[in-house]
Amino acid sequence: MDGATVVVTGATRGVGRAVAGAFADEGADVVVCARDATAVEETAAALDETAEGSVVGQRADVRDEYDVERLMETAASHGTPDIDVVVANAAVFHGSPGETPITSESYSAFDDSYQTNVRGVFATFRESLPHLAAGARLIAPSGSVAREAKAGLGAYAVSKAGAEAVVRQFHADTESDTAAFVLDLGLVATALTGEDAGRDPAAVAPMFTWTVTEADAEEHGGDVIDLRTWKRASR
Repeated sequence: MDGATVVVTGATRGVGRAVAGAFADEGADVVVCARDATAVEETAAALDETAEGSVVGQRADVRDEYDVERLMETAASHGTPDIDVVVANAAVFHGSPGETPITSESYSAFDDSYQTNVRGVFATFRESLPHLAAGARLIAPSGSVAREAKAGLGAYAVSKAGAEAVVRQFHADTESDTAAFVLDLGLVATALTGEDAGRDPAAVAPMFTWTVTEADAEEHGGDVIDLRTWKRASR
């Protein structure tokens, strides 16, 4: 990963922060973003202090395509002129897991879930296109809730299904040397899940670096890579 340019959205905590750190530790030049400018600055400084590569931050809201456009321009000028990896990690969950049925979901919560979790993935990938390197990889994390309905997950589950569809379509419509992947991380202990159950985010971060360096685009591109597939392939 030495010298590769990586963009990670939603990178100030949880999976995003762990993934940004993992790429930086492998020597990549990483650009992190989130809505909170102070958190972005603190995260970039903390990760950059110990990184083999480099980490810079820029405040960006993935619901705003102009923010994302500027983010990608920053990334293209930070390391090499081209972006090698884009991780569309930013997501929201308005409610508590298992306690947010779609039957009582507010319109505002549903709309924001769509704007962030689906349109945000679209904007993140779309605005990166003019800057992508040959062989670039686009990644969005997801979970089984996108494919298996579970009570109480409301608009979040719906939005994750939509995000997976965005990934598949980008894989189909981009040129053959750009591959897009969905990573099913299983249950991870983050703010979205209450941080009291699941794997540590650092335990799943290697799925992302493996996907970039070793995953077969012909076999896995446009598809879901789950924990079992990753562990079997990376033994």
